[in-house]
Amino acid sequence: MLVPLKWLKEYVKIDVPVHELAYHLTMTGTKVEGITKQGEGISNVVVGRICDIHPHPNADKLVVCIVDVGDRKLQIVTGASNVKEGQLVPVALDGATLPGGYRITVTSLRGVESYGMLCSGEELGLTEEDYPGAEVDGILILQEEYPLGMDIKEALGLDDEVLEFEITSNRPDCLSVIGIAREAAVALSSTFNPPRIEVKRGVGDVNVEARVVVEAPDLCPRYCARVVKDVKIAPSPRWMQRRLAAAGVRPINNIVDITNYVMLEMGHPMHAFDLDKVAGRTIVVRRARDGEKLVTLDDKERLLTSDMLVIADVEKAIGLAGVMGGANTEITDETRNILLESALFDRGCIRKTAKALGIRSEASLRFEKGLDIHNAMAALDRAAQLIQQLGVGTVVEGVIDVCHGSLEKRVLEIPYKRVNDLLGINLSADEMADILRKLEFKVDVKGEYMEIEVPSFRQDIEGVADIAEEVARIYGYNNIPMTLMEGTISRGKKTRKQKLIDKVKDVLVGTGLYEVVTYSFTSPRVYESIGITDPQLIPKTVKILNPLGEDQSIMRTTLIPSLLEVLSHNYNRGIERCQIFEIGTAFLPKSLPLEDLPEEKPLLTIAEYGPDVDYYDLKGKVEVLLEELGLLDEAEFVPHVHPTFHPGRTALLKLEGKEIGILGEIHPKVAQNYQIEERVLVAELQLDILLSLAKEERKYRPLPKYPAVERDLAVVVKKEVLAAQVESCIKELGGQLLEKVKLFDVYEGAQIPQGYKSLAYSLSYRAADRTLTDEEVNSLHDSIVKGLEQKLGARLR
Repeated sequence: MLVPLKWLKEYVKIDVPVHELAYHLTMTGTKVEGITKQGEGISNVVVGRICDIHPHPNADKLVVCIVDVGDRKLQIVTGASNVKEGQLVPVALDGATLPGGYRITVTSLRGVESYGMLCSGEELGLTEEDYPGAEVDGILILQEEYPLGMDIKEALGLDDEVLEFEITSNRPDCLSVIGIAREAAVALSSTFNPPRIEVKRGVGDVNVEARVVVEAPDLCPRYCARVVKDVKIAPSPRWMQRRLAAAGVRPINNIVDITNYVMLEMGHPMHAFDLDKVAGRTIVVRRARDGEKLVTLDDKERLLTSDMLVIADVEKAIGLAGVMGGANTEITDETRNILLESALFDRGCIRKTAKALGIRSEASLRFEKGLDIHNAMAALDRAAQLIQQLGVGTVVEGVIDVCHGSLEKRVLEIPYKRVNDLLGINLSADEMADILRKLEFKVDVKGEYMEIEVPSFRQDIEGVADIAEEVARIYGYNNIPMTLMEGTISRGKKTRKQKLIDKVKDVLVGTGLYEVVTYSFTSPRVYESIGITDPQLIPKTVKILNPLGEDQSIMRTTLIPSLLEVLSHNYNRGIERCQIFEIGTAFLPKSLPLEDLPEEKPLLTIAEYGPDVDYYDLKGKVEVLLEELGLLDEAEFVPHVHPTFHPGRTALLKLEGKEIGILGEIHPKVAQNYQIEERVLVAELQLDILLSLAKEERKYRPLPKYPAVERDLAVVVKKEVLAAQVESCIKELGGQLLEKVKLFDVYEGAQIPQGYKSLAYSLSYRAADRTLTDEEVNSLHDSIVKGLEQKLGARLR
């Protein structure tokens, strides 16, 4: 929000330098982002009149001008072709400076002394918005009469200072000069003098000239309109053009400039329609029709939808409500009768419309923040007043006011002690009331409570916290005493799950893995990349409504593709070994179409490639983790077939009969899909089940006092029998005296029948209270052999 200081001073008395004003406003909550001095860099440039022009004696393209600058006449040489005798022009005197650091001195041009320079608009840093003709090729010709010798900055209105404000979304009332003036008056303890709005009695009857129908009262709580006849379209006065340009708005013509001026002054957007182009002279406020089209004032055709609000006549849409007018009712030089609109539209509807169509206008910026319903009529009357003052047209008597919104004032009952408690201060109710009254709240103190009538322009005030904020910013944040915090500080600690996850990470890092974090969004094509082409096997997924692209259009159901992409990235950059893991979330829809939030399943995924990396390396890392979680003795690794993995080198991990995950070597075709030419090993485990089964208790076992007895056992079993099954059976048969079982050899070949394999185990026997005898060990060992034969069909090799 840009506010010229001179405009601001019309409504509030300011006796302090602009930087001090900025400080006080910022400290009371209206932040000043910057201050711009107009005409900065221009000095010693004055108004002069060309008295005489004659040719340069030594140059065909130069002329010599005699210029009167008030206290003297100067000889100035120029090459401009648009100079004429009698013209008023800007004259840079000897020693003058111009924007860009240029300095003017007396100089000789082809043998003729030049005691200054006639300036163009470009040399003064001006545009057409600053002054008409500023961008014309040649000298800037002043269009009004000014005293000779007057500083050009004063003549062109460039002697002002412009404050730039950062207005928070809860203070749309400050998106206006009057709103800033109100804040400045309180910040400086000065007087606030808003413009006095009086509209002289008009002619005729507005209800005869036009009609307004609001078909969508939920989106348009209030619509006010006036009619102006016999309009004379022309440029607006220079003072208005200067103020608009300084505030960042391009002057267009007197009618459009008046509506923009009122918007900047009072913070309420307005629009003017060419009434003769409005079919039936009837304004209809309605929802747009799906597929309806409208060419807006920027000459772009807009395709509308039924959730947008339009201003229409009885035949067609003529404007996007609160966003931009239509080209079909635009004010032109031929306009003679106009309808002025000042309305209140639903902020959410305006926001969605502006966003959907990619339009960001000064009007939509204000409407989407929420405006004062009372201000609609005040702004309309202010525009009518300016039209009458400038003699632009004849205002028709009466106002059309279609109001479906509430005009009631909001009243709050606030305990003043609660405000003190929130702020840590000790003000009396009367002191608080004085502060609030300065901000135009009406306050009645009733014992412990303040009955506060909230001004209609303060839509953000809803309760005690908002009142406390108003008191604090005017009382002064720097006046609030510093105090230490009081209360009970609770000591935070990690949950069991968090501790176990930390432990999992520590164990995996200890095995040589690096933790990675990948995106939860992925592509629907990843399932084909990991070898899942059967539609029955492709899982249901959660689709993103507004994805960044197809590659991130669904929520992942597995972490395997993400980690394979990380491996591929490293492999194709010459990294010899890459061993990583991720603890992440998979998103599984409970139903389709999605009616509820998806199930978020935590997964642990390990992926690696490199020299000497094989299935047993990966299985070893998983076993280390299981051992640390106290689950290794219950673990079963069962052969499995999966399209992503290599057949014969893949296993399911089971604990207490539950499937925990899958591990193995990635299928060579899948590895090729990721441009990896080495063995790739992957494990994906369901972390939530793993953690729920984890055993944190550890039993102490003293060092043995008696020696162990070692025996080896080699048995021949069918290939279908798992080594883990044999080991489990040995432990069961060995009882408490069997201390340890370890597989040390697997053999298939000569001396072993077809379809069979040899498994060799090392068994360790020990008793806690005595040294075992050979007889005890032999007897137990024989019972194990017999048990294996009965249960698994094993025979001693």
